Amino acid sequence: MSKNVLFVCVENANRSQMAEAFARQLGGAAIQAFSAGSRPSGQINPKAQRFMAELGYDLSAQRSKSLDELAGLHFDAVITMGCGDACPWLPTRRREDWALRDPRDLDDAGYRAVRDDIGARVRTLLASL
Repeated sequence: MSKNVLFVCVENANRSQMAEAFARQLGGAAIQAFSAGSRPSGQINPKAQRFMAELGYDLSAQRSKSLDELAGLHFDAVITMGCGDACPWLPTRRREDWALRDPRDLDDAGYRAVRDDIGARVRTLLASL
């Protein structure tokens, strides 16, 4: 049986989108990955698309989603991306806050560093589920 994992940030445009992409690829059939935002921007940041494409992840089919769109789903893990009070409490078996800096306004090297940190954290998370 697959595990449902939700990644949450404010805009669902950068961090949570990258985490969902890593989890989908690395988790295979064992993981159902989702992402959403507490105040979704309505679009994926072009930087997220570009820097994930460098690793072979295509975010072009993804879209920025609201938590309301996932109402009724149950999650084995909910991971917040450092959005503090902007991330609502959701029922789950496991909760973590990764307190990641929003890479939106970082230079290319800074954005890649956040991306790579997210990838490493997703690998660790999936190994522990």
